Amino acid sequence: MFSLKGLFLPVFLLLSFFGTSQILSVSGYYEGMNLFVSNPIKNDGYGYCIHKVLVNGNVLPASIQTDYFEIDLTLFSLKKGDEVFIELEHGEGCSPTFVNPEVLLPFSTFEVVSISANSAGKITWSTKNESGKLTYLVEQYKWDRWVVAAEVLGKGSKTSNQYAIDIIPTSGYNKIRVAQIDNTGQKRHSKSVGFTSTTKSIKKSPSKVKSNLYFKAEGVLTKTKYELYDAFGNLLKKGFDHTVECTELLNGIYNINYDNKSEKFIKY
Repeated sequence: MFSLKGLFLPVFLLLSFFGTSQILSVSGYYEGMNLFVSNPIKNDGYGYCIHKVLVNGNVLPASIQTDYFEIDLTLFSLKKGDEVFIELEHGEGCSPTFVNPEVLLPFSTFEVVSISANSAGKITWSTKNESGKLTYLVEQYKWDRWVVAAEVLGKGSKTSNQYAIDIIPTSGYNKIRVAQIDNTGQKRHSKSVGFTSTTKSIKKSPSKVKSNLYFKAEGVLTKTKYELYDAFGNLLKKGFDHTVECTELLNGIYNINYDNKSEKFIKY
């Protein structure tokens, strides 16, 4: 379920027009590293594209008349975690670029102080030492892998952060954890905790499907999260429902993940 789009990135680029000048900007958080800028020659061949750099409204006190230059953020008395807004004022018809804007993204530094879950699927956790507002992935172990069950935007405080969210538990024993992925692409996660839910066990029917596949608990149609795969492992459908419409499927064998089960069925 998870993909990089479920990740909150506080860095953005903005292009604005002011008369004969343009502004390219980037924002984020100071993480102790400097930005580098590619500064092309103007289209007319006279001078460089950028003629002013502003950091939080203050002019960069350094030479910028070169192909590449560094924006030394230590010149602005910033502390780690401080918000940063950088503007490049440049001429028309040329396109400067930030070489490494990802350095303004926060790193995952959270420490979990406590984490717990109740039988209804309410997950609570507290953290400290967050360096920025990164998304927490609440992961649930099922179908032989960790699956993202919910996402919560981190608060970013160095001191104390409190979180709570409800997930849809599977029947029986559940195992959950929280995780973050920062601009390094590496996942950091907490220890896992378990709980036994009060959800009734769900079964699918029929084993040979002509039109619809049904999920039932004690004979009653019951919604569950599911994933439907073909015999080659291609994901065809996923959702949260008590019925999966299968009339468009070709005849053959399919794999279905639902509740805490992974099973097969035949479409005919």
